Amino acid sequence: MDENKPESRRIVSSRHLADGEGWELSELEYGLIVAFNAFSRWTTRCMAAAGQPDLSPLEILILHNVNHRSKDKRLSDICFLLNIEDSHTVNYGLRKLLKAELLTSEKRGKEVFYRTSPEGAALCAAYRDVRRQCLLDGLVGTELQGKDLRELARSLRALSGHYDQASRAAASL
Repeated sequence: MDENKPESRRIVSSRHLADGEGWELSELEYGLIVAFNAFSRWTTRCMAAAGQPDLSPLEILILHNVNHRSKDKRLSDICFLLNIEDSHTVNYGLRKLLKAELLTSEKRGKEVFYRTSPEGAALCAAYRDVRRQCLLDGLVGTELQGKDLRELARSLRALSGHYDQASRAAASL
């Protein structure tokens, strides 16, 4: 391959997956990998700045999801909304958040419902403030604005559906 041609300068994590047709998906996947790792690092550092340094990225997502719209959530609701198949990882996070007194739970029949405690809600508000100061204020004046961000989010949701379908297909092989 000629090193001066644009296709020889593809930014991918696995060259063997970028050969032939569809190499652009490998470039996108590399973008997803670095974005995922940056987002995970960001969430933990933002939460630490908000006052809670001991939460994993998944636990932070669970806390925000339970806090969403101040509506009680079940384990299955959280897994569905976060597109997580392994409910055991979410259940572990819920137990840790309960132990930290950031969530409360209530059993209703056979179901357990979770909600943020006053401390959990205050932590989510502090996270929002740090997020505004460190992330949102930094986006002002960049190319990433409202309409473009919404379009990117729509594309990522659509892409997740393709990966979910491919995952089901691979599981049946």
